[in-house]
Order: sequence, then C-alpha cells, then structure tokens
Amino acid sequence: MAANTVLNYLPRKSFVHSLTGTTKLAFFLLFTFASMITYDTRVLIGLMVVSFAAFKASRIKLREVRFMLVFMLVFLILNNVFIYLFSPEQGVEIYGTRHVIVTLFWRYTITWEQLFYTLNISLKYFVALPVAILFISATDPSEFAASLNSIGVSYRVGYSVAIALRYIPDIQRDYHSISQAQQARGVELGSKEKLSARLKNSVNILLPLILSSLARIDTISNAMELRGFGKKKKRTWYVQRPFTRNDWLVLALGVALLLASLVITFWDGDRFFNPFI
Repeated sequence: MAANTVLNYLPRKSFVHSLTGTTKLAFFLLFTFASMITYDTRVLIGLMVVSFAAFKASRIKLREVRFMLVFMLVFLILNNVFIYLFSPEQGVEIYGTRHVIVTLFWRYTITWEQLFYTLNISLKYFVALPVAILFISATDPSEFAASLNSIGVSYRVGYSVAIALRYIPDIQRDYHSISQAQQARGVELGSKEKLSARLKNSVNILLPLILSSLARIDTISNAMELRGFGKKKKRTWYVQRPFTRNDWLVLALGVALLLASLVITFWDGDRFFNPFI
C-alpha cells in the first residue's frame, strides 16, 4: 500500500534516513530559504543538483512518489500559464530589455525575457520539491515530532503533527477500501460514468469515511486523555537520537548553501541574474 499512498513515511536503509529528524528539519529550512531568496539561475541550478543528489541517496523510487510529482507538474504548468496570462511582460519589467520572439495578439507576445523568467520559476519548483518529498518520506513521524520539540515547538503541537502524518495513509487506505466495497455493490466510480453521477456516487464514500475518521479521532483523543497527555511541561522521546558526524556535516552543508546563495545573489545588489545586459 505504500506505493498507493502519498505523504507517508517510506523506511529505507540510506544515508538520508540515517540522519536525525532535527538535522533533516534544519536542512530543509535552510535549503528552502536558500532557494526562495534567489532568482539567480546559476544558484538555482546548483541547488537543483544538490536536491536531486539527495533524492538519489535516499533510495526512494520515483513511482513511490509519482502522485506528488504529477501534482507538482500540473501546479507548475498552471502557475506559469496564469503568470503569462496576467503579466505577459513580467520578464521584460525585471530584466529591462525586450527581445520579441513572436507576437500573438493584443498585449500578448513571447519574449526571451519572459521565457527566462518562467525558467527560473520552474527551477524553483524542481529545487524545492525533492527536498520536501524527502523530508516527509524519509522522516519517521515520531522522530519529526521530537525534532520540532528540539527547536522549541511545544511537544503538544509536535505530537499532533506526528499523529496527523501517521493518519494520512490510514485515511487513504480507508478511502480505497470503501471505494472498492461500493463498486462491488454496483456504485460506479470509474471514468465510464458521467462526471455528475461520479460526484453524486462519491458521497457514498465520503460519508462512511468521515464517520470512520471521527470514530478514530475520538478513540485516539480518549486514549491520550487517559494517559494524561499534555499535563506536564516536558516529555521524553523514545525515537530521539544523538547527533553524529554525518548530522553535523549535513548541517554545515545547509549553512554553506544558504550563505553561497546569499552572497552570489546579492553580490551586485540584484536578486535577478540578467544575461540580457
């Protein structure tokens, strides 16, 4: 079922999985900030290489995160289309030059500046997505809660996040089970049925899914209350691990990437690398 679910922990014996949750959280934040602040194509390409290398080292297969990749690509395409529809000259405004490739109609033209700006936007997605997938798929939820607590987040919040991450695959499995049961009863949910009928039939899945989810939430909350969860200011973590040399090296790499991004991006006082001047 792991391959059929999204946003779930995928255990592996890899360098990435061996790192502590705190290290992965800190590197994720440093790396994300480094990619967010820059529009320098050289920096983005360098960060993308690091991101792809980290994904390769995790031994997570592409088919296991296929849904997230497809979702990202669809969102990326929509984002670029809407940027062009609402601001077809955004690249021209940023880079200060205008090299027209083809004129379409009204105010819509295709320029090299706009294409280059779109390239940088797309690179940001390809930089951030592999690291985001790794952070979710290579971090045990309980260890993630411990890492949040280690940086000052309340353990109540951290534990709630851990439960939510554990619960997402369960909801997906329940959805598939209920869907198959309803289809066995003759409720058509496939592409052969009309969209309106499929939406109507989906109610037969959502209602039992909601009821089962509420029952599970009530069970978990009662169990936590009976165990006195949240009454103390601190708690210990069974899965919390001490830092190793690899953790310190990865943290140093994250800081180095952030500093390199800042220096290269703002060396000449401009966030945008401009090849047109």
